[in-house]
Amino acid sequence: MRADWLPMFQYQTHHRFFAQVPEGIEELAGRELTELGAEHVRTSYRGVYFDAAKADLYRINYGSRLAARVLAPLITFRCHSSDTLYKKSKGISWEDFFTADHTFAVFANVAHSKIRHSQYAALRLKDAVADSFRERFNKRPCVKKIEPDVWIGLYIERDNATISLDTSGGSLHRRGYREEGGDAPMQEITAAAVIRLSEWDGSKPLYDLMCGSGTLLSEALMAYCRIPGSYRRKRFGFQSLPDYDEPVWLAVRKEMDGAMREPADGLISGSDLSDEAIASARKNMMDLPYGDRVHLKVADFRSIAELRDRVILCNPPYGIRLDWDRDLGPFHRDLGDFLKQRCLGSSAFIYFGNREWIGHVGLKPSWKKALKSGGLDGRLVKYEIY
Repeated sequence: MRADWLPMFQYQTHHRFFAQVPEGIEELAGRELTELGAEHVRTSYRGVYFDAAKADLYRINYGSRLAARVLAPLITFRCHSSDTLYKKSKGISWEDFFTADHTFAVFANVAHSKIRHSQYAALRLKDAVADSFRERFNKRPCVKKIEPDVWIGLYIERDNATISLDTSGGSLHRRGYREEGGDAPMQEITAAAVIRLSEWDGSKPLYDLMCGSGTLLSEALMAYCRIPGSYRRKRFGFQSLPDYDEPVWLAVRKEMDGAMREPADGLISGSDLSDEAIASARKNMMDLPYGDRVHLKVADFRSIAELRDRVILCNPPYGIRLDWDRDLGPFHRDLGDFLKQRCLGSSAFIYFGNREWIGHVGLKPSWKKALKSGGLDGRLVKYEIY
């Protein structure tokens, strides 16, 4: 922390932040953030507003599995024109966050405002940042769209603009364990939401019938073992804040790492009919603590004798996901028959990216929950197998 630091930005005065989350899991994310130390939580469309002290902000970034980014608002102002946006942006002391030798990138969202295009708004903000450095230091930082040193966010709604710094340093869904993706892997935050909605607590073994590259299994492992969502992340955006406190961050990380626990061998298992998928899953698991405790095998679910008294997960293939045009009705009927005949005493949580196949399973759902992923209006469906 600089010795001459004084509060001057909005987040420093109000200690209020905004977590971006995928549409539909705002309430779920709000509960998670509360568990991680957030206060005065209020959900909004695709996000959660919350108050947090430094340690809690660091803990949320390190531990959350449902938030995509955590934004620290710098200034909010009325913005009726691109000139106003440029002037206000240029007036921010950007040197408090990074130098001309660093790289930066801007992401923007515009709704119901005189400035209509998000890309144009982002361009004006980018120019303002670059010109501010050029005028003050005769040197400008470079824009880098992939893994920049600093991410800057802009949101304009009804001509009210907020400029924020991304304290996460890029989307938190990038856990760092998925080196091998396989065909159309489930997004990590969606997988974490599935685990959370299943309420699996480790009292029963968990099994993924079609594990692919292992995203659901990885998120299950992280949830049970209390592995922080960003365990493998090397740097965060909050380390660029002028009031960043390294001893506090190191203490938070030590505390959370110390809370991790080992799973019983074979508590988490999965299979897939693809040799390549299982090879990818094994490789990805090795990038996580206790990944060697997850049992994986090559198998078509129809060849499995039984899975009694388990929590069963799967994300079946579907036409939109894999660009298939064949009839998947028989496949889903086989899935329903397998659950009904060989999984007594189990609870199954099936994610349908294409809702039309739900009726082909032939089982009565206990519940259905909307869960959007990658532009798909999917459903997570629970089946109790008596």
